[in-house]
Amino acid sequence: MRVVVTGAAGFLGSHLCERLHADGDDVVGVDNLITGHLENLESLFGTTRFTFMHCNVSDYVHVPGEVDAVLHFASPASPQDYLEYPIQTLKVGARGTHNMLGVALAKGARFMLASTSEVYGDPLVSPQAETYWGNVNPVGPRGVYDEAKRFAEAMTMAYHRAHGLDVRVARIFNVYGPRLRVDGRVVSNFVHQALTGDALTIFGDGSQTRSFCYVDDEVEGLVRFLHASDVGPMNIGNPNEFTIRELATLVLEMTGGGAGIEYRELPTDDPRQRRPDITRAREVLGWEPVVPLREGLERMIAWYRRELDEKGFVGGSGDPAARR
Repeated sequence: MRVVVTGAAGFLGSHLCERLHADGDDVVGVDNLITGHLENLESLFGTTRFTFMHCNVSDYVHVPGEVDAVLHFASPASPQDYLEYPIQTLKVGARGTHNMLGVALAKGARFMLASTSEVYGDPLVSPQAETYWGNVNPVGPRGVYDEAKRFAEAMTMAYHRAHGLDVRVARIFNVYGPRLRVDGRVVSNFVHQALTGDALTIFGDGSQTRSFCYVDDEVEGLVRFLHASDVGPMNIGNPNEFTIRELATLVLEMTGGGAGIEYRELPTDDPRQRRPDITRAREVLGWEPVVPLREGLERMIAWYRRELDEKGFVGGSGDPAARR
């Protein structure tokens, strides 16, 4: 296949590009690089069957040649990023999705939307099944991301119903692994803080829960979904649930570092619980995660150690957001 991946230079997008390329697909990576980094794609540059387009999908997008699939993964994806770029986040969810749906329609290509567990907001039910409509504050600070993705889902399904476009809507839950930036997402923040001798920052009392999916598992689920016949929405995540305090304790144990735990005020509309119901993914895709949290953290910690060594890191960082 010839596949277009937007958000290609981001964490998940870059892993997805590598997997599709390894599977033998021609990959066109698209990114405007406001939160993505070209170094995430360095394994693909100079190879055959990979090209990169530096452009903003919220503007007009032209992709020459035939296209078999469009995977729309472009968006700021962490609270730190979408609070810094609120308008851009809304635009890429609305205009960007509209533009890439237009590309898919013009090319006769399949379209996959990278949606998110954020469409469930601060859920009132657990685990969250795809039939749950969510509990989202549309005017809160997180609403720029939540509502952008909810609108993107509605736009995608409108193209499916009105134009017969072949679509897939994937709802992604808390992915972690190598190349995850220190950008406010809890796993990368904790690992970086522990390795640099800083205190691990917990917002609230740490009793809120998340379900963490290792990136290789996530990509496997997404690829299976792309090639399945189901439109979705489909939860692609790990149903094993951990409190943030449990995660912090595990990271401190595994790194042998850090300066304890520092508690700070819980941000507005921070979800109290996240746990996907993956019944449909198991039944339709024959998929479920296989990498336990400890094993995934081992791989991620090893990658962060190498990155810090290569950068000649010495001593405490002082500002974990200053490093990727």
